[in-house]
Amino acid sequence: MTRQEIEREVKTIFQREFEIENPSMDDDLRKTYEFDSIDAIELLLALENFWVYEITQEEKKQAINIRTINQICDYIEKIAPNKKTFTGNEIIYGNAELSSQVLQL
Repeated sequence: MTRQEIEREVKTIFQREFEIENPSMDDDLRKTYEFDSIDAIELLLALENFWVYEITQEEKKQAINIRTINQICDYIEKIAPNKKTFTGNEIIYGNAELSSQVLQL
């Protein structure tokens, strides 16, 4: 998944889950949108649902200091390559869709 695709999906989550239209990539989510800890948990759940994998406790701890959408996208880029993503009837390792890494179920 490219950085642009990640940004687009994160913005879509903000629109759908938090009714925040066109959030700025560098706005402080807490100050600008009154984003709180409950919102952060809902965001992590939405990300897990989109990528269809569970974020570990250690990875959740790494997200504690995130304040902007840019930081969210950086975080996703950091943890996504280590995840198995289930999409339909295949397993894709990380964000690479190389034929040697795709297993048909």
